[in-house]
Amino acid sequence: MKKSMYSLMLADEVVKAVDAMAAEQGTNRSNMVNQILAEHLSLTTPEKHVGQIFDVIGNLMGGRGDYRMYSEPNNLTMSIKSVLRYHYRPTIRYEVEMQRSFTTTMGQLKILFRTTSSELLLELTRFYKLWIQLEGIYLHGYFGDNPPRYGMEPGRFTRTFAIYGEGAYSDDEIGDAIGNYVATFDEILKGYLSGEYKTTSDMESRYLSYLNSGVRLI
Repeated sequence: MKKSMYSLMLADEVVKAVDAMAAEQGTNRSNMVNQILAEHLSLTTPEKHVGQIFDVIGNLMGGRGDYRMYSEPNNLTMSIKSVLRYHYRPTIRYEVEMQRSFTTTMGQLKILFRTTSSELLLELTRFYKLWIQLEGIYLHGYFGDNPPRYGMEPGRFTRTFAIYGEGAYSDDEIGDAIGNYVATFDEILKGYLSGEYKTTSDMESRYLSYLNSGVRLI
């Protein structure tokens, strides 16, 4: 939904009630008024679409691993924490950040990690590079002029969610695609760090099984 600025005359009591509701939901007055009016008029806001996507991700990943997930109502970001299979079992955080409207991308996955271990940072960097290579090989050509884009720096890795085909995924389909992607990424990362995947060929085989399982591409 496109947003524009409008001037409204509202009763002070109404504004106080709206502000109180906005504070409870972690949003601001303008966004709260927009949501109230949209619900009254039976319109679906981008926040509602994203909320449905996050519900699907939560249900899917909740059944696949020991994840700690959190998202605030009407927020466009979902946080997912996972414990790595490494010496002192450090925690890695996945942040799913969705856009209000989809243009060339739907949003991005931000992977955040804090450690003082130079060895672990090196291993993560190696893994991220291998992952980019895998996707470059097997996703090349699917997304036309708008393939996934990556960013990498110490303690952070990002990957955009690209739009495949005509981009006509439903909210449930988007949630399913993102949930499967994050869960598979996390599984392969843990296997890489624990030594379960001893070679890049092992990683490649697991990635291919993911692609061949019929998942939707993002």
